Amino acid sequence: MNKILLQLGFFALLFLASCQSKKEEIKTEETKFEITTPLQMDTVAVKTYVSQIKAIRHIELRAQEKGYLEKIYVDEGQSVKAGQILFQIMPKLYEAEKQKAQAEVKFAEIEVQNNKALVDKNIISKTELAMANAKLDKAKAELALCNVHLQFTEIRAPFDGIVDRFQVRLGSLVDEGALLTTLSDNSKMWVYFNVPEAEYLDYKGKMEVSKPRVSLEMANHKIFEYPGIVETIEADFDNETGNIPFRATFPNNKGLLRHGETGNLLMEVPLKNALLIPQKATFEVLDKKYVFVVDNENKVKTREITIGAELEDIYVVAKGLEASDKILLEGLRKVKENDKITFTVKEPKEVIHHLKVAAE
Repeated sequence: MNKILLQLGFFALLFLASCQSKKEEIKTEETKFEITTPLQMDTVAVKTYVSQIKAIRHIELRAQEKGYLEKIYVDEGQSVKAGQILFQIMPKLYEAEKQKAQAEVKFAEIEVQNNKALVDKNIISKTELAMANAKLDKAKAELALCNVHLQFTEIRAPFDGIVDRFQVRLGSLVDEGALLTTLSDNSKMWVYFNVPEAEYLDYKGKMEVSKPRVSLEMANHKIFEYPGIVETIEADFDNETGNIPFRATFPNNKGLLRHGETGNLLMEVPLKNALLIPQKATFEVLDKKYVFVVDNENKVKTREITIGAELEDIYVVAKGLEASDKILLEGLRKVKENDKITFTVKEPKEVIHHLKVAAE
């Protein structure tokens, strides 16, 4: 008896599932979907590269003499001019050495004069006069060296720039070579970004004709007001990443950009006969992009596509679709593989131009 009841229950479940499946099929057929085809046209894609922003000159200012830091003439973050004094190391020791060297020069000059008079009277030989002249030259060299050491107690800006954070404080005992601060020339900025090998080959040919103009998206997602120019490609590829660094130069007339900032470099890339589809017509499974293609029997089929470039609300399809393929535009969650649908066709131009970014 129990066995008969179990069999009756099993058949009842099958019947209900069959009815439900038929209801879903009827429901799918009753729903009218919108489909379209890819729009094939020339357009411009914007490639985005993570970038590092560097000053065209960024150097370390170090002490060239040992001593106590006696004066600091500037403040952190201050703009300075070439030749402006920034730091003063206590010069008293070097001033004393200079005075000593000056005295030795005077003594040597007197000795030369005396020896010259004695040579004229044939009291001493010309050799002794030559030795006195050599002694004078040595004394003058020592004086010149003292002047250099004394000059080194003043640390001056080698070019116009912005002073960074101080690494020492007033009164500190600094050793020769100790780091005092850094100085950045921000009049122009170098923006470095890495380009894959395949894209490098494309850009290289174009750069032989003209240097690409680029834009910079700053960290606040605003576009820097001045465009830049790609000027340099470094010599070697990184074997681990397969990338090669490019360098673009941007004017920094208002001093907004600073050394060490980050941003995104934007480069426009012309695309010929590109296939454009709305992003909303795609779905993702395990990091792969798919669309539903409607076949000649009005059944939906899943197809993987490769994205060549991305615009706002639009994908440029590199592989997986033809211009004649019909793709499901909306209702992607309402259908599954091999569902037969009814639909209306929307012109691809109308679909694309109603999105936020229309292809040009």
